[in-house]
Amino acid sequence: MKIKSIVCISMLALGAGLMTPLAQVQAATYVGVQIGQPPPPRYEVVPPSRAGYVWAPGYWRWNGRRHVWVGGSWMRARPGYRYVPPRWERGPRGDWRMRPYRWDR
Repeated sequence: MKIKSIVCISMLALGAGLMTPLAQVQAATYVGVQIGQPPPPRYEVVPPSRAGYVWAPGYWRWNGRRHVWVGGSWMRARPGYRYVPPRWERGPRGDWRMRPYRWDR
């Protein structure tokens, strides 16, 4: 009975350890949408600049059924990094893929 418990606990711990890398890989994926091109960006009035912040322009987000506009907002600046806004790209199979925003050095 004691050996069964040790084996079960060991298998659970091993299984949990193998799941962690999978979750990290999935976080880096992006959405491929089998629909037409996203609408053109909307015109936004950019508010006056704020010290220590960078303006993140609005973009079209896919909600599972249609594109939804996400308005621009201020993001706290990261010293030594450049903000790269999200964008839609045409995939190799003709689908549209959303590249999320990122910070480049």
